[in-house]
Amino acid sequence: MKRELLVLREEEIRRLLDPAACIAAVEQAFTAYATGEAELPAVINLEVPEARGEVHVKSGHLRGGRHFAVKIACGFPGNPERGIPSSNGMVLTFDATTGVPSALLLDNGYITDLRTGAGGAVAARHLARARLRRIGIVGTGVQARFQPRMLALVRSFDEVRIWGRDAQKTQACVAELQRDPSLPAGGKVFPAESVQEAVEGADLVITVTASRQPLVRAEWIQPGALVIAVGSDGPDKQELEVGVLARADRIVADSLPQCLRLGEIHHAVERGAITERQVSAELGEITAGRKPGRQSDTEVIVCDLTGVGVQDVAAAALVLERAQAAGAGYPLAL
Repeated sequence: MKRELLVLREEEIRRLLDPAACIAAVEQAFTAYATGEAELPAVINLEVPEARGEVHVKSGHLRGGRHFAVKIACGFPGNPERGIPSSNGMVLTFDATTGVPSALLLDNGYITDLRTGAGGAVAARHLARARLRRIGIVGTGVQARFQPRMLALVRSFDEVRIWGRDAQKTQACVAELQRDPSLPAGGKVFPAESVQEAVEGADLVITVTASRQPLVRAEWIQPGALVIAVGSDGPDKQELEVGVLARADRIVADSLPQCLRLGEIHHAVERGAITERQVSAELGEITAGRKPGRQSDTEVIVCDLTGVGVQDVAAAALVLERAQAAGAGYPLAL
């Protein structure tokens, strides 16, 4: 039996994995997970404290799929000072029949970035109000760019307000999005002077920081708002005061077992602000039609997205399928 490892680099992966297809693949992956058609082991979190670095290892398998995958994603905030991006990573896929390595996706974290944005878009498609006027984004990093770009594929919106600790980085993020043709035509992007200014009056709040201290307060959330918490993907990270979850009419997890170890649900349950029973659904139960999405224009919904390995598997499998069809990549004999 011939054994080959297909090597794909970021430039090729960007051409092969378009945002709309990634959203569809991620939604299918959430459905598969919630219906018992996926395998999802626990996340490995590794801290590199001397460089303020963090490493996440996630894996998964969609039953019936041709491949399973292991993803390594790194975040080192000091990298820009060295002239390199803060995010890095790669995905290794294996043949699901033999366990033989099938592809090495040297994406430099792009698959993680795109599938994370896709997760937010899937959540918004099912949980946000149909008409969105204002979006509030807390954070100025990569996901502050990806989330509104992906959101624009499932919802229209008029205004985005962005807050960040560093005014210069905030302005750079605002300027980039103001020029972005993927955002709704006529939409405006503004910097916010405070977290409160970004959040108050927003129909959709997206938090995308690495904060270890809560930033968003319950009294700032307006009736009918959806809060998508993206940044808290480790046990020590927290972006929402536990009162935000206590106030919510509904709480949705991407993976309840994972959110009980990581993210916003973890903190709220640990501190007694909510109980596990108050988590009304996993996102995949909603995409599968087993539980309802938004039921009124006034309910406040919090969606805790800690990032699940099936998202990486779905995105990587799509890249590999398209690469093989296009004859892309470099085969390496094993």
